[in-house]
Amino acid sequence: MSRRTAGFAIAVLLALIGTAALAVYVNSAEQRALAGEELVDVYVVVAPIASGTAAESLGAGLVDVEQVPVKVRASGAVTSLPALAGQVTAVDLVPGEQLVTSRFVQRSQFTDRQAGVDIPEDLVEVTIELDAQRAVGGLLEAGQTVAVLASFDPLDQGQAVYTIDGELVPLPAAATGGPDDETPSSTDLLLRKVLITAVQALPADAAVDPERRLVTAPEDSLLITLAVSPFDAERLVFTAEFGTIWLAIERQTVPEADEPGQTRGSVLLTKVGPQ
Repeated sequence: MSRRTAGFAIAVLLALIGTAALAVYVNSAEQRALAGEELVDVYVVVAPIASGTAAESLGAGLVDVEQVPVKVRASGAVTSLPALAGQVTAVDLVPGEQLVTSRFVQRSQFTDRQAGVDIPEDLVEVTIELDAQRAVGGLLEAGQTVAVLASFDPLDQGQAVYTIDGELVPLPAAATGGPDDETPSSTDLLLRKVLITAVQALPADAAVDPERRLVTAPEDSLLITLAVSPFDAERLVFTAEFGTIWLAIERQTVPEADEPGQTRGSVLLTKVGPQ
């Protein structure tokens, strides 16, 4: 063996010895640091996990169990994967983070909201339940805008204060026309260009074409979440409680107009004039 070869072999051997010694030192230091610490098991993400991934598929290769000190366990850390049955990841998960319950939602709540619907910060979100015919046959999707139409039955104006579910609701003075007066049944355009932020997942057997338009209407009611101002949220909830709501897809190109609303009289009105 030449002197150069022998020197190279010795250098490699010393490097291996040094690496092993460093590993032993680091492991020893870690053990000293954890001495006296209570350790708990947590699930840690070991590979990228896309939003919408079913909890049932989070097995080996995606998450692993690691022991960490109690003080570094994340709030809401998942302690049992079976407990997440029926849920999906609400956001993308990255390697190294602990699995926490706040990162999961029910499968029916996961919608295109996670796919980029931008919700203005000054709006609140309200969910209403509608059957398919009142929700454009179930053709609604997150990111669309809709018009909200409100219908109300006649209201007895004979009392200045109206009782609704035990609550006294004062009527404006202008609305009280007389002791025997009733408001007509009415339908009005309540809100315009309202952003849909979420729609209840479709039934498993509903047929969908490549453009995501329904071929068969959903049999169950739809849960539709709308982004509105706090004031409009009150109007929307009141209508859902004491009237009926219809939605109409309203594209941004639809011109704004101050529609007067409709009553039985206006719908059936026949204009009389020169023939």
